[in-house]
Amino acid sequence: MEMIAFLINGTFVFATALIFAALGGLITERAGVINLGLEGFMVSGAFTAGVVTYYAEQAGMAGAAPWIGFLAAPIFTLLFALLHAIASVRFKANQVISGIVVNMLAASSTFFFVKLLFDGAAETPLLQNVFSKVSIPVLSELPFVGVAFFSLYPVTYIAIALAIIIYFIMYRTPLGLRLRAVGEHPGSADTAGVRVNRLRFLAVLAGGMIASLGGATVTLTMNSSFTFHTISGQGFIALAAVIFGRWHPIGAFGAALFFGVAQAVKDQIQVIEAAKHIPNEIFYLLPYVLTLVVLIFTSKKSSSPAALGVPYEPGKR
Repeated sequence: MEMIAFLINGTFVFATALIFAALGGLITERAGVINLGLEGFMVSGAFTAGVVTYYAEQAGMAGAAPWIGFLAAPIFTLLFALLHAIASVRFKANQVISGIVVNMLAASSTFFFVKLLFDGAAETPLLQNVFSKVSIPVLSELPFVGVAFFSLYPVTYIAIALAIIIYFIMYRTPLGLRLRAVGEHPGSADTAGVRVNRLRFLAVLAGGMIASLGGATVTLTMNSSFTFHTISGQGFIALAAVIFGRWHPIGAFGAALFFGVAQAVKDQIQVIEAAKHIPNEIFYLLPYVLTLVVLIFTSKKSSSPAALGVPYEPGKR
């Protein structure tokens, strides 16, 4: 039972970054814009969190440093989200290519800035202040559920709350109705007075900023520094979570947890004596193999927004 409790806890830990990124991708794609740039947004967020947290530590703000880095991530990532929005919405460029460019630009530029800021080093210095798990009083002391659900990183609680908030906005408010409308039937939404391209533009910016929190989470919980390999494809796993979750906030949240299980299982299996003879590379393959398997079996059942990837021309309704 104890191992299961730690497995559930580890699932939430590893899934937190994916939840943020999947929710960011969901908002953008629900508005009708393909968000292949999730990887780049996460890289940007991871870089910003690492650098800002480090300099906040040097400035004597040790206790607040992780939060400063976490909140700074969306601000810097706004530049990359703006690039994707201008290219895909304003100039109606191919959205897939635009996302790939964002990924490449984020990876190369952040690597360059790390070398520039830290005298040619390939990574930021190891952070002295990162997030620690927060145990909820009384509840964390309960057998099994205390370890499994009530001793998590503070950003995990934020990710869970954000999923609920986005669900409420998307399905219980006029803004959410408009957002879904521009992704399904932009012509009808335009006729009803919704400024389609403006809403899509803002959705790309919001999605990129939220996805960056996923990258910041990786740096400030599991890595304690930023390197070129910090994200390592997690943005694409988050995109798979959006598809697997059928473009629904709770579905994407559940899919992120599902992929988080693979990471947690990897850590649990590695401590078992019988598994120590298995090469580590096999365990690192698990999340990506699981992603491919899920996409193979769910791609035909997934129904994306009708206007996803289709630029909107106001004169053509």
